[in-house]
Amino acid sequence: MDEMNDRTCIVTRKSAEPDDLIRFVVGPDSTVFPDLKRNLPGRGCWVTADRLHVDKAAAKGMFARAFKAQVVVPPELGAMVDGLLAKSALGALGLARKAGLVALGAAKVDSTVRAGKALLVLHAYEGAEDGVRKITQARKATVHIGGPATPAYKLFSEAELGLALGATNVIHAAVLAGDAGKAVAKRVGALDRYRGGSPDDLAMIAAVAYDDDAAEDME
Repeated sequence: MDEMNDRTCIVTRKSAEPDDLIRFVVGPDSTVFPDLKRNLPGRGCWVTADRLHVDKAAAKGMFARAFKAQVVVPPELGAMVDGLLAKSALGALGLARKAGLVALGAAKVDSTVRAGKALLVLHAYEGAEDGVRKITQARKATVHIGGPATPAYKLFSEAELGLALGATNVIHAAVLAGDAGKAVAKRVGALDRYRGGSPDDLAMIAAVAYDDDAAEDME
């Protein structure tokens, strides 16, 4: 069967869409490495796209069984995938910045969110709770009036965001709609899923719905 049509995770034995899996291949030296773009030659195997499953595949000898050969699995394979996903997301973020699709700073992020123009929000690890809270309020308010729900992520340090965006003191950023912005959203989402997280938009929407229901009950 064609490998590209048989996308089955070697850990779960379940089929999935390409974006929900990571392809791995074996190099000339028998070393297993990730093929995030899914375009490298040779036979590959697939693993559910999160750190838990990649680490399990490495620890349990599942790559050797999948490739039916003796292979070398780097001990840092899980971290390697994380680094590549982060690099891809930050690279896309830099391109979006050059395309004029990134707003920086708490005030600009707030206004971008309230205008319904933000695809996603990024907070640096170092972001103060008060600053994050104010932007979360803007996200809730936007949903409350029928605007789009804007997911927010905390995946990078201030230094990482600053380097990618060519700026300093980057604590909050909003990515706007557009082709470059959509690329950021896809890659940031992939990194977040790999790390076992999820954006807090679902919790936010639930909170807004609860507030609306409570208000109606009081009428």
